[in-house]
Amino acid sequence: MFWTADNYLVFGYEGDGWHHLYSISGNGGEARLLTPNEGEVEYAGLSADKKTIIYNGNIGDINRRHIWQVAAAGGNPKLLTPGRGIEWSPVQMADNQIVFLRSDATVPARPAVLAKSGAIKDLSPELIPSEFPSSQLVQPQAVILTATDGMKIHGQLFLPGNHKNGEKHPAAIFFHGGSRRQMLLGFNYGEYYHKAYAMNQYLASKGYVVLMVNYRSGIGYGMEFREALNYGATGASEYNDVVGAGLFLKNREDVDGTKIGLWGGSYGGYLTALGLAKASDLFAAGVDLHGVHDWNVVVKNFIPSYDANKRQEWAKIAYQSSPLPFVNTWKSPVLLIHGDDDRNVPFSESVTLAEALRKNHVYFEQIVFPDEVHSFLLHRNWLEAYKASSAFFDKFLKK
Repeated sequence: MFWTADNYLVFGYEGDGWHHLYSISGNGGEARLLTPNEGEVEYAGLSADKKTIIYNGNIGDINRRHIWQVAAAGGNPKLLTPGRGIEWSPVQMADNQIVFLRSDATVPARPAVLAKSGAIKDLSPELIPSEFPSSQLVQPQAVILTATDGMKIHGQLFLPGNHKNGEKHPAAIFFHGGSRRQMLLGFNYGEYYHKAYAMNQYLASKGYVVLMVNYRSGIGYGMEFREALNYGATGASEYNDVVGAGLFLKNREDVDGTKIGLWGGSYGGYLTALGLAKASDLFAAGVDLHGVHDWNVVVKNFIPSYDANKRQEWAKIAYQSSPLPFVNTWKSPVLLIHGDDDRNVPFSESVTLAEALRKNHVYFEQIVFPDEVHSFLLHRNWLEAYKASSAFFDKFLKK
């Protein structure tokens, strides 16, 4: 929310189910919609003269981010960065040039400038090493799959570079964390998912068909999708999306339906574990990074006063929405990765699950990073985690 130089109050509102910008004159009157159509405004700021709004969002390109501008007094918004790139965090300088960050399907994030002529120029091209394998990366494609309860779910599909019609490949499904996140058709603007996107490209380079799933309760697809009924600890309705993604791949002619793996971190680790626990007949292996396995434990991180004994009905639903009560039907091998100083998802979550898997004779491997936090701080730990994940999938999905 901010005031402009020409006396307009600009604010965000979801009255139509999408996060849009509105303005109202300081002299009174009706609020006017500044950013129409389906899609959401994610970041907004004032222009150099403080009369125009510079913003980025996914309006008109639901699986990317672009930069727009619109006068606070109203009028047609102008798309400043069309194309297949992803642009975010715009700031207009005193000379009216707009600086921002951008990425695309094959080149990671870098700073850029939008000149008054409309041309985009990278500010420091040397930040991308000359040996970076952009030419070897693939362009993911937008897909829509159907969850088992009928909800339509967006995703991004990577076909391996050696893809041939009629040839079957192993497959991997990635679930982001959050859950208030959205994976895009390129390197993500979030650091954690910037790396996860690179990992999915790596799996594709090794011959996997890879699917990133933007499951319900994530952002980018409107308020109703984000606030989906019975998600997470209140019913695990996202499990419908997990199975729907598995069936989507299994029914493809280029996927070996017996070699589908799951992976993800945090909330994505939760959905990976839930999929393996409840549908080991569909999912052959998984990699679970610092995942949630019992909501009644993890919710205490966010609500310190939470006492399951005082909320027994809610606690029962939360437990039944977790992977742990379904360990008796868990058959597929899993790799557990966790830092033992995790402040978001307690390390005990992986310890408890490992004990349960051991008692049920489920094969698992485990990597523990001493003194490491939730989003690993050390580059070498990310490398070890991803190399181990790739090797684990090769072990169980390629043989």
